[in-house]
This record gives sequence, structure tokens and C-alpha cells, in this order.
Amino acid sequence: MLNLLVGPIVDLAKTHFQNKAVEKKAIHDRKLKEISQDADWERIQAQNAGNSWADEWFTVLLSLPLILAFFPGTRPFVEDGFMCIKAMPDFYKAWLSASIAAAFGLRGLSKWKK
Repeated sequence: MLNLLVGPIVDLAKTHFQNKAVEKKAIHDRKLKEISQDADWERIQAQNAGNSWADEWFTVLLSLPLILAFFPGTRPFVEDGFMCIKAMPDFYKAWLSASIAAAFGLRGLSKWKK
């Protein structure tokens, strides 16, 4: 009689643990696939960056206000420029940020916002 009660409970527990193991393996496989895709994306970006001047261009462009801010005659122009940028629509700033991030090979700006 005890065997009739314990047998189904043991089978149920066994099935539960098997399902958990399958679920953990699926999660693990998905993470491995994501890592592989990230590595492929990084490799492609590195290859493309070798043929592109975009990151150098953005570096020079982003450095100009920093440099010009140290020259008294150009400082008002730098301040006015930042005021203009502040007034730009958010979608434009987002597109510009995405373009700069892509030029530097970043997959997203979330890496910067932590």
C-alpha cells in the first residue's frame, strides 16, 4: 500500500527535476549562443573599423570643443554650440549618439550609462 502512494510521488519528483535540468541546459545553451553572436559581431566591427575613418573623425570632432574651451576668444562659441545641442530634438540626439556608438564599435549606449 505504501508503495502505491510513494511510487507516483517519486515519479513526480523525478520528472520535476528532469524538467528543471532541461530548462537549465536550455538557458545555458542560449547564453552560449548569445556569447558566440556577440563575439561574431565584435569581430565584424573590428574588421569594418579597419577600413573606416568614422571613429577618428568623431574623435577629432568631439575633441574640438574641449580644446577650444581653453582659448578665451573661442569659448563663447563653444558655449553657444552646447546651448544649440541642448535645444535639439531628443530623437536627433539619440540618432547622433547611436551613430557615434556604432563608429566606436559599441553595441549600445547602455554600457556608458551604468
